[in-house]
Amino acid sequence: MLTADTFRRGLGKGISVTWELSKIVVPVYVLVTFLKHTPALKWIAGFCEPAMRLVGLPGEASIAVVLGLFTNLYAAIGAIASLNLSPKEITIIALMLLITHSLPMETAVAQKVGVSGLFMTSVRFALSVLSGMLLNLIL
Repeated sequence: MLTADTFRRGLGKGISVTWELSKIVVPVYVLVTFLKHTPALKWIAGFCEPAMRLVGLPGEASIAVVLGLFTNLYAAIGAIASLNLSPKEITIIALMLLITHSLPMETAVAQKVGVSGLFMTSVRFALSVLSGMLLNLIL
C-alpha cells in the first residue's frame, strides 16, 4: 500500500542513489568532454582505431570500453554520453560491457570461489569481442 511515508522513503532513497551515481558519471563526462577538445583524444582514438574497427566502433569509443572494463558501467555511461556515438555503436558497447564490465573486481571474486582468474578473464574478453563483431554484422 502506497502511503506518504513510503513515498518519502522512496524519494529519499532515489535522491541518494542519484547523488551517488552522479559522483561517478558527471566527472567522467566532464573529463571526456575536456579530452575531446585536446589532441589527447585524437591520439588515443588513432592508437585504438584498428582494434575498435574489428567490432565496428570508432577509436574514441575505446575510452568508454576501457573505463567499463576496469572500473564500472557508470563510468562507461559517463564517457558514452559525452561522445557522439550512433545508436548502433552504443548498442555494441553496451553488449560488450555487459560481458566484461569490472574485470579486475569480478576476477578477484571468481578466484575466491575457485575459478581460474586468467581463464575467466580470457573467456569473458573473447566472448565480448566475438559478440561485438557479431552484433556489428547484424545491425
